[in-house]
Amino acid sequence: MVFPNLFNGGRPIEILLVEDNVEEAEWTQQALKGGRVRNQIHWVQDGEQAMAFLRHESPYARVPRPDLVLLDIYMPRKNGQEVLQEIKGDPQLKRIPVVIMTSSDDDKEVLKAYEHHANCFVTKPIDMDKFMDVVRSIEDFWLTIVRLPAA
Repeated sequence: MVFPNLFNGGRPIEILLVEDNVEEAEWTQQALKGGRVRNQIHWVQDGEQAMAFLRHESPYARVPRPDLVLLDIYMPRKNGQEVLQEIKGDPQLKRIPVVIMTSSDDDKEVLKAYEHHANCFVTKPIDMDKFMDVVRSIEDFWLTIVRLPAA
């Protein structure tokens, strides 16, 4: 059963997925679409597209503001740490929760992400079933337990 989010008037939760790996993006979308909370997933493949989306620049002028960002670290053109820094340094964007989802478990990357005010850091498992479980856990926490800020 899919539930509306009670804190946003029942509208779907807007999620921005920033992931350059097509297979992992598909797994993430599949896990979230099968979840318990209505959501709308917007997928971009690099950090420059992510910032254009968040700033409503062309071709993203009419997209909704995301309620949550799922952000990979290792991407072309602009990496996730740079995107995180820009989001958290922008007064219009800094309240959007950012979940780092990456294959890295490097302590330096974890520390750097939290220094840039990531809301949490999750290391993605390689196994698809475990990966799906992790994404569902993120959904359970961020979309059913946590109250997200209003846009």
